Amino acid sequence: MSHVGVPRGKVPHGEAPRRKAPLRTPRRSRAVHCLAFVTAGVLTLPALAGCSSGDDPAQATAVPQDIAPAGRDQVADGGTVRWALDTKPATLNAFQADADASTTRITGAVLPSLFTLDERGRPQRNADYLESAEVVEREPKQVVLYKINQRAVWSDGREIGAPDFVAQWRALNGRDTAYWTARNAGYERIEKIERGASDLEVRVTFGKPYADWRSLFTPLYPKSVTGSPDSFNDGARAKLKSTAGPFRFKSQDRAAGKVTLVRDPRWWGKTAKLDTLVFQAVARDKRTAALTAGELDIADVGRSTADRMALAARQAGTAAKGRQPDHGPGAAVTPASALRSWAIAHGSAEEAAEAEQKARKKSREAIRKYADEQAELRGFSLRKSLEPAYTQLALNGTSGPLTDDRVRRAVARALDRRALAEVVLKPLGLPAHPLGSHLALAGQEGYTDSSGALGNQDTQAAQALLADAGWTPGGAARQTPDGAKAGSEAERKAEKKEKNKGSGADEGMYIVGDDESGKRSDKKSDEKNSDKKNADVSDSKPGGRAHGSESGTYALTPAPDAVLQNRALRTQARFVDRPKADAGTGDSADGRRKGGIAGAYAPLGTAAPAGAAPGPLAKDGKTLTLRFVLPAGPGSETLRAVGGKISQMLERIGVRTEISKVSDASYFKDHIASGDYDLALYSWPATPYPATDARPIFAKPEPAADGSLLVEQNYTRVGTDHIDQLFDQAMAELDEEAARDLLKRTDARIWAAAGSIPLFQRPEVVAVRSNLANAGAFGFATPRYQDIGFKKAETDDRSKK
Repeated sequence: MSHVGVPRGKVPHGEAPRRKAPLRTPRRSRAVHCLAFVTAGVLTLPALAGCSSGDDPAQATAVPQDIAPAGRDQVADGGTVRWALDTKPATLNAFQADADASTTRITGAVLPSLFTLDERGRPQRNADYLESAEVVEREPKQVVLYKINQRAVWSDGREIGAPDFVAQWRALNGRDTAYWTARNAGYERIEKIERGASDLEVRVTFGKPYADWRSLFTPLYPKSVTGSPDSFNDGARAKLKSTAGPFRFKSQDRAAGKVTLVRDPRWWGKTAKLDTLVFQAVARDKRTAALTAGELDIADVGRSTADRMALAARQAGTAAKGRQPDHGPGAAVTPASALRSWAIAHGSAEEAAEAEQKARKKSREAIRKYADEQAELRGFSLRKSLEPAYTQLALNGTSGPLTDDRVRRAVARALDRRALAEVVLKPLGLPAHPLGSHLALAGQEGYTDSSGALGNQDTQAAQALLADAGWTPGGAARQTPDGAKAGSEAERKAEKKEKNKGSGADEGMYIVGDDESGKRSDKKSDEKNSDKKNADVSDSKPGGRAHGSESGTYALTPAPDAVLQNRALRTQARFVDRPKADAGTGDSADGRRKGGIAGAYAPLGTAAPAGAAPGPLAKDGKTLTLRFVLPAGPGSETLRAVGGKISQMLERIGVRTEISKVSDASYFKDHIASGDYDLALYSWPATPYPATDARPIFAKPEPAADGSLLVEQNYTRVGTDHIDQLFDQAMAELDEEAARDLLKRTDARIWAAAGSIPLFQRPEVVAVRSNLANAGAFGFATPRYQDIGFKKAETDDRSKK
């Protein structure tokens, strides 16, 4: 299915990092193209099949692609297009573990794709390669008959035929371990492949029924690549000697991260409009500079570049008309500051004048450079859609408190997913609908909002789940070492040390409330008061006073330093000393606020403002704190903004987060794949074959022989046998409607397990040279590389190169 990596099956990107392929992928998996108050008796098993949070027609509609479509007669012949990639391809063999989105982009232009995707993500037979492909027998075994286009040939002149199918099947079926393959699903179900009336007819017999048979043999490699382990493992990593597409492979400059493709003279389909396609690896934070330097024609861009392009288009005539720009390095210059700068630069203080003159020169150069860049950006158009990938909040089911499904569900119920979608999509003018499925995106066949299996945002339900799991404000009365999480080794050592000391109240613990005489107290507790008051707090009930007992006593977890302690005390005072509200404010006559959660650092009888956090939760003296790992790179600002919003939402139910920012290079491999996180954000690409491609993402982890946990691609480590069984049934179901129903039930189960919480479909924002047609934000659809080119009416010198 992130932004640190989205190989055909592993992502963080978008604003999630594009993911690198995991170090080890099980042979049976096929890599894919980098969260209701639920308790026993409340959510019964049959109810899962049809759970839905409501049908929103707008949410079920796909955002159309934005590629400036033009007929081939409107596109000029010739020219070169330079296309930005996130990384240089580690391999050109799409079936190896380190294949990524760069591999997919390049092979799509030079190798056969038997089925391509339309705008709604539906597989369509590619007539350039297939005259027909259909299931011709179902009993006693499934048989698919492929009839190959009689004109289809490899670039070396050999026809595409049965020998290529046989060689690829033998390489990918998992029986010969000499082949270094990353994915085998589907191929291992094939029993035999036979030649039909000629080599152009291929008869494939399956030992087990396989619903996703259209996913096979795409891309199709020549038998010269797949025919032996040596050629498969090494022969196609850096170059492709034999291809069959509108373009053919010319060269790769690995040092420069550049792959060059040229028009294939043997191509039998519609001739490619361009002479040359150059794929260039350019880091996301370098793309604005590359665009303005004239080094790129197509590039996925982030929010900052999109904003600059919008400003450039809106203020095209500002510089020529002599108006002061309202953005860029010259925006802060006012007449007063300019006059003051001039006075200093021409004043009698020589050192100050010299420094000011240098600063003025530097400023003029920056303003001029920025103006030139903005002028260059006006030659590009911003094309926007939704990428066929979604960003999720991952909850590590083997990490601390999140091993309890009630805590995971509470985290899910705390999230306002629509608000999170708006953070990313609304500024770009894209529909900000939360995603309701793990297995399909809006607009795809089979999309159903199954989030009702878990439930919508509900603060009280989330708090009740946490209380049911034993996490209460009363549990915070015992101090937790700084930086320690619930259940950590540091806490266990602290407990042992405390017992040895025989101490009473924790150092630094503050008790804020009313004493027995009704007079407000604010002092460090002694052993006696601590024991009494902590017992009072622990007696509080979910849904009632969230922080105190009937005695009016409140416990506050100690802040890690004096600054935070003072801040907490100021917050308490703001609630305690609050004056009674006037009529019409929603307060009662005695000054108590109506609604909201009771308590929260106030005297007896004073309710907290509506929506106030219940305070730090703990269990057996261990504070409920989750480690939230996020990428620190320059392309992940939006992802970090979403993470910050999530932390605020969790704070409202008493769940604390420790945000840990790590390098993009280590984010996925060292944290997500290895399970070194509690919460994380990353993305999965969508797929037209969820029964095959999504299964390893949600498969139940299994113990390996060496004692480790085999997680396939399930990096949340949350799974069930029932989910696996439903996937297996869907994979074998040849009736498409029945298969969709099975997947709907599967998705409801995944929601209920609360390991992965889909948030929103990722934005696809692409800067494209304005006179370039049939390219941009493709959405679900497979690009037609042969139709990309410069418009005739607007052809400039670039199209003649």
